[in-house]
Amino acid sequence: RPFVKEFKEERELLVMILVDISRSGDFGTKGRLKNELAAELAATLAFAATRNNDKVGLILFTDRIERFIPPKKGRGHVWRLIREILDCERHGNGTDLAEALGFLNRVVRRKAVVFLISDFLDDDADYLAPLRVARRRHDLVVFRVGDEREKVLPDVGFVAVEDAEDGRVAWLDTSSKSVRQGYAAAAEARSKALSTQLRKLDVDLVELSTSEDVAAPISRYFRGRERRSR
Repeated sequence: RPFVKEFKEERELLVMILVDISRSGDFGTKGRLKNELAAELAATLAFAATRNNDKVGLILFTDRIERFIPPKKGRGHVWRLIREILDCERHGNGTDLAEALGFLNRVVRRKAVVFLISDFLDDDADYLAPLRVARRRHDLVVFRVGDEREKVLPDVGFVAVEDAEDGRVAWLDTSSKSVRQGYAAAAEARSKALSTQLRKLDVDLVELSTSEDVAAPISRYFRGRERRSR
């Protein structure tokens, strides 16, 4: 009597989620903060990975590494990651993308799918070198979280604005059209510079705003990614 032995290939990926929890994320004008949006996004990606039976790890960072959770499987592990994101007591204020990416490159030797979540309010362009290394080693996707007020100023007269990361305070006359236009132009320039840098490195960029749900942009991105891979 003939027997047929069937082999099933195990598709197990290693997923690393890097989340910027710096003080600049404590900002939001549409019902939630950028850090809350980042946490929701990270949780969504982690649960998606565990549904595929993938191992998921986490790096939380500011201007230093705040927490590193090595990759594991299982829903219990994902719940632990979510608790860490929500409850992590940060010790740094600023943002150091180079430190986070350098740490990733040192501790994750095996090829991984890497999701980097940040508002990219880091004036230090030194992160480009470790970003190139991470791109060569891993499948890297960047999610940039933002808020509409970081792009457009309302006309509300004189307002005091504070840099969340270094505490500097400046007064802006938002009734001035030139001030509003200069603010918008600077925000547009930052956005274009990041898009250009990532495009040159062949790194996908997904933009998210505090004013929208995370499901729609994530679905659009992965549908487009699937079409490109066919």
